[in-house]
Parts: sequence; structure tokens; C-alpha cells
Amino acid sequence: MKTILVPCDQSDSMPSVLATADQLASKFESLIEGIALRPVHVEIVAPDPIVAVTFPPADWNDGGYVAKAREGFDSYFAGRQAPRRRWKAGASVDDAGLGSLARVYDITVLGRPTTEATGPRMTTLEGVLFESGRPVLIAPPKAPASFGDTIVISWNRSTEQARTNADALPLLKLAKTVVVLTMEGITVPGPSGEQCCDWLAGHGINARELTLGLEGRKPGDALMEESLKLGADLIIKGAYTQSRLRHMIFGGATSHLLAHAQIPVLMAH
Repeated sequence: MKTILVPCDQSDSMPSVLATADQLASKFESLIEGIALRPVHVEIVAPDPIVAVTFPPADWNDGGYVAKAREGFDSYFAGRQAPRRRWKAGASVDDAGLGSLARVYDITVLGRPTTEATGPRMTTLEGVLFESGRPVLIAPPKAPASFGDTIVISWNRSTEQARTNADALPLLKLAKTVVVLTMEGITVPGPSGEQCCDWLAGHGINARELTLGLEGRKPGDALMEESLKLGADLIIKGAYTQSRLRHMIFGGATSHLLAHAQIPVLMAH
């Protein structure tokens, strides 16, 4: 995880995002690269032929917006014994552009999505998850006191979780404690938690398996509650094991976790 992409805006979540990126970079002597993330502009879609045109506000000044985003990036690291960092020059990027750009970075750090107009957007997270092919580290609203010492793997036996585990191997190898947590009732057919621990052991990682019931809780809430009980400061979670449409209609562990995560979460799809 030598290259870390950090999209920057003017939301209140940026201090935690930058602090989380800083803690990640310190583990691998990584390069943090900041870029301005454009706010959502009005989009008009013409039906015949189907053409989407985005219209920025009449007073939109991209140069001024980029300058403010960079100021926040630079001011956070000012006076700190910080890792290597640089700012990516040029215009701000939208969600689609960010998803494409993230393909040439090891990981992207984003704020936990909110429903507030000025907060981190779910469309940004999904753009990176589905378009980059790379993992995403989601920072909680409050900067974490520690990062990656005690890691919980949310093992539901899925393909998405297996990919995410592989992406997280560099962090798992540095952790002091790794717990493979299986929540009964939300798994798919596949290898057991014990088999996951065996795979980790092959990489020199000593992990223990834990299986628990939901006990009437929503899957994401149960995962967060149990992770906090274990003292976790990072959760490894495959994103959207169910289809995105099913998540929109019925919800799921990914959606609930994203809404309530109090510690960093590493996700991939």
C-alpha cells in the first residue's frame, strides 16, 4: 500500500479522512496524493438520443474550489512529521473520474457517507468500489485513536470477502490481533471461518475464528457491536455480496455498516 489517493472537499469529515490516511501511510512509508473532489452538479438527461449533460452553477469557479481543497490538505499536514505527500494538479474530478483514477493507486481513503448535502457521498464510494478494482478505506466521522492493531475480518464466505482479504494482506501481516468473525444467518455457501484462518496462517498470520448469532440485530449493527467489543480498530469487509438493487430495496450488511461505522472499514468488491 505504497500509494494512497485522498479525494478532498470542504466537508467536516476531511480531518478524519486525512488522519486515517496518515495512519495508514505511516505503516508502509506510503505516498499520500490529494485531489479535489467536485461537488454534485445538476444533470439533465435527454431521452432521444439518451444524452446526459452536467451544468455547474452559474458562479462556479473550479480553480477557486481546487485552491480551497488544496489549502485544507496542506494545512492538515503543516507542522506535522507527516509521510510523503503531494497534490495532484489540475481540475477537480467528479465521482466517475475518481473511480477511473483510483485504478492506478493502491487504495483510496474516503469519509463515511452521510445523507447531508455537504457530507461524503454514497455515489463517490460506489464509484470507487465498482470502477477502480482497488480497495477503499472508509474513515469514521471521528479520527481513530489507533489503526490496524486489532483487525476483524467479516467472514461471510463470499467471493467479495475473499478478494477483500487478499487486498488487506499487508495490513493483516502487521496486526497484533486478527479475528475472523462469522455472523450466523448471513453467510453464503463457501469455506468456513476455520478454513479462512488456515489460509491466513499460510501467510504467517495467527488469526482466531469466532462465530456469533445475530440475536435479532441487523447484520451491520451486529458486526459493528461485536467488533467494538473485541477492541477492533479496523474492519475488513467485502462490499455488496448481494446485488446493488437488492441492497437498495431490502438493505444489507454493507449498507447498515456504512451508515453506522465508528471505526475504519476497508472494503472492496
